[in-house]
Amino acid sequence: MSLAQRARIRVVIAVLLAAACTALSVGPAHAAAYRFWGFYQLTDGQWAFAQKGSDQIVPKDGSVDGWRFAVADVNDVRLPRATLTFDQICASTPAATGQKRVGLVIDYGRPADAADGATPPAATALCAVVAPDATSTDVLATAGDLRVENGLVCGVAGYPATGCGGEVKELSAEAKAADTPAQVSAPTATQTADAAEPAAAPVSAPAQDTSSGASTAAYVIVGIALLALAAFLIARSRAAGKRND
Repeated sequence: MSLAQRARIRVVIAVLLAAACTALSVGPAHAAAYRFWGFYQLTDGQWAFAQKGSDQIVPKDGSVDGWRFAVADVNDVRLPRATLTFDQICASTPAATGQKRVGLVIDYGRPADAADGATPPAATALCAVVAPDATSTDVLATAGDLRVENGLVCGVAGYPATGCGGEVKELSAEAKAADTPAQVSAPTATQTADAAEPAAAPVSAPAQDTSSGASTAAYVIVGIALLALAAFLIARSRAAGKRND
């Protein structure tokens, strides 16, 4: 292999390496953030985002539902900041014939989550005593009146008074900050709630956009392919050089 050929290969390798580094470093476009109520279920002692709307889920006796008001995007899931088990929430509430008990944790979020920076109500927990066929929407309604628009829970017990799943153009540093645990006392028997009328409209959280994750995977695959090609050309150049030597 001539010196000119080796020089050309080195140039190609340099270009491929630069392209690989660029592909690996470029991330997907900034994901949109929304201000909304997120619905969760306690599974094995941890909060998990519900896979269905609360009007489509009939929680079992002994289960725990959780709600969190927050500003978040697809890369920043905001869980309820307090985790209480069914025994902690409903220990003082005796079982009733023909009804079920469901624990409920409601986290109204931080001032940074509020549209106007107002101080939200303190996080709370209660034991809902509801009919066996009650949905998670019915369980939430035991905490107070629900404000529902276009199938979304917009307000719980009057909070927030306005707005519903609106997009947030720019997140403040406080909104991006990590959560700190919220202190929630286990309810007493006098703090438990009976079933309320179901909400008139179905409830769900804004759909999560998974396109950013797919874009990231594509960048990584392209970068790895370019690096592999560059490594192949380097090995080929060295082998040719040894043969000529």
